[in-house]
Amino acid sequence: MKRNRRRSQVNQAIAVSVLLLAALFLLPLAVVTPFRSSLFGREEPVDETEPEAPPSPLPGGGLDAARPLRVLDGETVLETDLGAYLVGVVRAEMPASFESEALKAQAVAARTYTLYKLQTGGNHGEAADVCTDHTCCQAYLDEDSARANWGENADAYEAKVEAAVRDTDGEAILYGGVPILAVFHSSSAGLTRAAGEVWVNDLPYLQAVRSPEPGDRIPNYYSRVEFTADELKARLQAAFPEADLSGGMEGWLKDAVTDSAGSVAALSVGGAAAKGIQVRAALGLRSACFTWEAQDGKMVFFVTGYGHGVGLSQYGASAMAAAGADYREILTHYYTGVTVEPYGG
Repeated sequence: MKRNRRRSQVNQAIAVSVLLLAALFLLPLAVVTPFRSSLFGREEPVDETEPEAPPSPLPGGGLDAARPLRVLDGETVLETDLGAYLVGVVRAEMPASFESEALKAQAVAARTYTLYKLQTGGNHGEAADVCTDHTCCQAYLDEDSARANWGENADAYEAKVEAAVRDTDGEAILYGGVPILAVFHSSSAGLTRAAGEVWVNDLPYLQAVRSPEPGDRIPNYYSRVEFTADELKARLQAAFPEADLSGGMEGWLKDAVTDSAGSVAALSVGGAAAKGIQVRAALGLRSACFTWEAQDGKMVFFVTGYGHGVGLSQYGASAMAAAGADYREILTHYYTGVTVEPYGG
């Protein structure tokens, strides 16, 4: 009987010990658990469903979209951003059927030209940063107008243009770390022209370089313009009032001097000194790469290429892209000694 009582006491002692140990072990957990959420984060199950896609970025991407721009369109000032503006410029300035790398080169050139305008003060003072007049800034085309022009290719072409701007977001052509005057033209006569051969000041990054111009695939690459004697005299007299245009028209234009690209740099108009670009403007020729001769009582001008011939050739860029060049290779070919990189200035 005593043995049973002793065994019972031992069992009770063991049970009490077990309960005490359990209490000592569980008490810290009971204290920590209410605070675990705040210490280690929420214990709710992780939502593994795919989140909704964020809104599509603006056509120009993050860097371009972050730069506000005031664009003078006629008498209206559009409040937009650099990216959206560049999409409109590329729509207008280069055929969307061109190679994608050429479109990217155009986007970077247009962006650089805009940045140059912004840093040099532009032409519009406080009213606007740039305009949509191609004779002052760059051409611009809104999406509706572009789609009307593109017809059944509208969706594909708009996507190409937007991608060209977005994929080069923020990139500019730099010389000495600053944006250049990134001028461009439609097509050269096989060699671009140096800035000093066309305008007053020469620029180290705007020098003559060879350009692959697929003349047989360029609309009106070779053009012909005719004038009667009276038509020619009226145009030349208006542009060069000091010119002596007496006598036969065969003697009105002479002593032509061509530059390294084969364009007319200077000539004599009725004894008055003139530049080839001045005669081009007076006669409405497509470029200053021209010759002339009298035929059947008319003066006939034979013209090669389109534009001033300085900087990037757009058709040349597309030909380079078709041959495998990327947009950076195209740009560093046409603009001498430059780099192409993101610019945040």
